[in-house]
Amino acid sequence: MKNLFLMRHGKSSWELNVSDQDRALLQRGVNDAHLVAMEIARQDIEIDKVYTSPANRAFHTCMICLRIIGHPLNNCGIDSSLYDFSGDQVFEFIKQLEDTFENVLIFGHNHAFTFLANSLGDKHIDNVPTSGFVQLQFKENSWAAITQGSTIQTIFPKQLKA
Repeated sequence: MKNLFLMRHGKSSWELNVSDQDRALLQRGVNDAHLVAMEIARQDIEIDKVYTSPANRAFHTCMICLRIIGHPLNNCGIDSSLYDFSGDQVFEFIKQLEDTFENVLIFGHNHAFTFLANSLGDKHIDNVPTSGFVQLQFKENSWAAITQGSTIQTIFPKQLKA
């Protein structure tokens, strides 16, 4: 059984004149990433491997999350195919994951993550928000064989703000 965790990067800034890959997180993005990571830590979710898009906003969100959940930074890979907005490259990346990993956390972007959550899960999600987290579970034992899975949970910052 495979568990795929998707976490969209935190809210980013459009204020600076930088390339899309270099856009930084806004303070709200940092705060929301902390909130969601604290909930992931509270649930003590097991994670075998982590991957992130090389975009600054995704990488920064990843570092915040890993620090809070206590996951070793040296168990995190950066892959340019995760800098994808359609979902096609991310899906191909997922299908090529090592089968020794049962629980994989990926940090990336929309519309790719909303597309994947809806294509691979069994619940419709209008939009995975910034810092949004989705857990998908598959009965298959090989990443290459995954098709339709179950949407186990979503953790969105809005849910955590009282």
